[in-house]
Amino acid sequence: MFTEAQLYSPVTKGAGGDVTVHLSDAHPGVHDPAYRERRNAIAALALGHRPGTAAPAIEYTEQEQGVWRIVAAELARKRERYACAEVNAAAARLDLPADHIPQLSEVSAKLFPLSGFGYAPAAGLVPLREFFGSFADRIFHSTQYIRHHSAPLYTPEPDAVHEILGHANQLASPRFAAIYESAGAAVARIGTDRALKFLADVFWFSMEFGVVREDGEIRCYGAGLLSSYGEIEEFRHAELRPLDITAMGTAVYDITRYQPILYCAESIGEIEDTVGGFFAEMDDESPLRAAYRIPERR
Repeated sequence: MFTEAQLYSPVTKGAGGDVTVHLSDAHPGVHDPAYRERRNAIAALALGHRPGTAAPAIEYTEQEQGVWRIVAAELARKRERYACAEVNAAAARLDLPADHIPQLSEVSAKLFPLSGFGYAPAAGLVPLREFFGSFADRIFHSTQYIRHHSAPLYTPEPDAVHEILGHANQLASPRFAAIYESAGAAVARIGTDRALKFLADVFWFSMEFGVVREDGEIRCYGAGLLSSYGEIEEFRHAELRPLDITAMGTAVYDITRYQPILYCAESIGEIEDTVGGFFAEMDDESPLRAAYRIPERR
């Protein structure tokens, strides 16, 4: 099942105001004091941000910029080969920089005219209700840190590469942005943790790890695939199943490994109708109806 704590390194704030990011023992940067100090400083800026104000600008180091250049170039080549036409067209319109890490304000300025979405800073984990609920206001909460330089093509947690090269390129499509907004509106209607969890899992298997059949090939549209150097090539070896909201919302899965089962749409229209349509009508009883295959009320 979807487990929040495994996605992001926990962030705490001490009594004296010191901010600490708690990296796991397996994190590539855990034994690098400079990297850990850097992560703490970036997290502190995000925690100090006030909603409605400009996102804090990060003075990225040349080493961090180098990591971005490597990953952006590699993912651009893979996106052209493996992503669906809707994503590639959206990415071309968004035209994110490959030579430097864009500030969140720069991402928002490029994204807003295309889909109405803007970016807000996050220190790490954002509670599910706040994260998904903000989509209704067309706000996406994004981290600003970059993966460790020793492993530029790998990260054990979402970083700016995932949040920007994955989600922003997807959100540049008005069709996908509308699905995000529908998910956010659903959060305002649901009150139970069970329903929120169900929504998060459907989102995971669609907007994070969704694939679509296009011109006889399987191509990706999910942000988790678009931003993963390794998995963007491996996803076509997964077991493909048709879109099924019940199965997607109740699946047991391991977020730390390549996904062995993916749900494949036959078109972007099917994603809109099936996933977007579900979010548009979801309520607190949706998980119960799914579990017992109870017909929707009319």
